[in-house]
Amino acid sequence: MLNLYKILFFNLMLIGILISVSAYSWLSMWMGLEINLLSIIPLFKSHKNIFPAEACLKYFITQAMASIILIFSITHSFNFTILSNLTTNLLNISLLTKLGAAPFHFWFPEVSEGLNWINNIFLMTIQKMAPLILLMYNPSTYKILLLSVITSSIIGSIYGLNQVSLRKIMAYSSINHLSWMLASFMENKIIWINYFIIYSLILTNIIYIFNHFKLFYMNQLFLINNKNKLIKLIFSLNLLSLGGLPPFIGFMPKWLTLNFLMMEKLYFIGLILIMFTLITLYFYCRMIFSNLTINLNENLIQFTNKLNYYFISFNIINLLLLFICSSLFNFI
Repeated sequence: MLNLYKILFFNLMLIGILISVSAYSWLSMWMGLEINLLSIIPLFKSHKNIFPAEACLKYFITQAMASIILIFSITHSFNFTILSNLTTNLLNISLLTKLGAAPFHFWFPEVSEGLNWINNIFLMTIQKMAPLILLMYNPSTYKILLLSVITSSIIGSIYGLNQVSLRKIMAYSSINHLSWMLASFMENKIIWINYFIIYSLILTNIIYIFNHFKLFYMNQLFLINNKNKLIKLIFSLNLLSLGGLPPFIGFMPKWLTLNFLMMEKLYFIGLILIMFTLITLYFYCRMIFSNLTINLNENLIQFTNKLNYYFISFNIINLLLLFICSSLFNFI
């Protein structure tokens, strides 16, 4: 019975996203966002502890506040044939709040901390689809997007330095990656789709390992199965790919984004993104060092222990996709 209602609300969540991205009017888009919001709350709820209930309440209040700003800007636009600057800015602010982009990020790490890893995947990937596509539809002004790109890059990197909770680290990492997606909006709207897909795949691989070994804090990274050296290696390589290091696939969308930023002579934005992404790479390396540290009781002889070969094969293909994509670009 529990699985049935989860399947029902999961389908409703997807329907809400589809209504939002395929609607012809802002009012229909708002209705799709509300269906999405009301269907994700039961999925977040858990009977095991009270923390998901607190996270659900924070998420609902923030999303309801953003929805109020959105519906106010929509009704305000009914008086004008062309969207005014005030209406456009309010639309952007409401959608950025729903995304959790800085400087409207205040709710995102707190909600992430109260959810389990599976719900964090929903929060960091699926729930960002509709607001990002609506931002693409909106005739957005550069000022709001530039402010959000710079602040998201700075806050997502610096605030993640002082965290020991893996959920908060991944939340601030998501804010930093959001700055790259918003920067790609300004030049080429196809790049952010590639960025979002690649980011979602890498994040799902990392969170799968966190969820499998029940890891929530930095000092628990020692608990990854020490007999399973390949899992430890794949986890470390996925983190490097998430940081955007070549030759992994995570480098490709950042490479394309920087290429278009340089073509448009937005050198300052590119410099900010590169500098603060290096800071995120630093706390990824902290996680890698904790993971690769050898324990006293570690067995150095046995290499595998009931490996999930499908998961490993998928990760190896995912990590090496940069070679395939680069070859395709050269061929084209």
